[in-house]
Amino acid sequence: MFVVTGATGNVGAELVRALAGGDEPVRALVRDPKRAKLPEGVEGFAADLTAPETLSAAFAGARAVFLLPGYPGVAQTAVKAGVEHIVQLSGVSAATGDTSNAVTRYMMASEREVTESGAAWTILRPCAFDSNALRWLPQLAAGDVVRAPFPEVRTASLDSYDLAAVASHALLNDAYRGEILWPTGPEPLRPADQVAILARILDRELVCVGLTDEQARADMLRDTPVEYVDAFFDFYVDGAIDESIVRPTVEEITGRPPRTFAQWATVHADAFRDGATE
Repeated sequence: MFVVTGATGNVGAELVRALAGGDEPVRALVRDPKRAKLPEGVEGFAADLTAPETLSAAFAGARAVFLLPGYPGVAQTAVKAGVEHIVQLSGVSAATGDTSNAVTRYMMASEREVTESGAAWTILRPCAFDSNALRWLPQLAAGDVVRAPFPEVRTASLDSYDLAAVASHALLNDAYRGEILWPTGPEPLRPADQVAILARILDRELVCVGLTDEQARADMLRDTPVEYVDAFFDFYVDGAIDESIVRPTVEEITGRPPRTFAQWATVHADAFRDGATE
């Protein structure tokens, strides 16, 4: 059996769909199985990752697990329940080793717990996600102007569909045990480039306005703890990471190139249209 944590999230939902109907059963860990929309044949299982001591039953009978980062003790519980292989989602910043950065610190801690758990492991260090563009929905509902932080930063953003495809191959294929995989999208884009693509797909005259660092910090502090705002400024202003690098990982593992941002936006166009009319 495969167990997928965060099974209704952007990555987890795609991974559940990728694994559903295969030779091994799939258990999706969710907060409320009755409300979760899961593929036929997938077992929904109520679980709270913040309480690892309660998760033994969630991992019972599982051979391999896809694990979200930031949940101390979950990997250890999985191994005690008999899990042989953990595919750990992480991030590119884990490679910097900078524990003063709050995001990097919890990514590193998640990786360390898995690699020291005694189980076989595969680490995924993806770059930024295409789905981060969904944070613009409130602005698009209010008008045609998108105010974006870090306007000159390019990211080879990745479709969650492609990350899930890499994760499914890692779960199904023993060849990726003990590997750190770095999936990226196919092209480094600035926020303005992404907004221009959205404008074409949505047939709207959208404008991207880049925020100054001072404006971006003030905006982010309204709903993000200061230590995480500092982390993002470390990444994108101080240059602690470079997410503009395009790597061949997705194509090497799946046999096809990663989806472009335009392809992602086309698939998810209704979310932008619906959000803009609320």
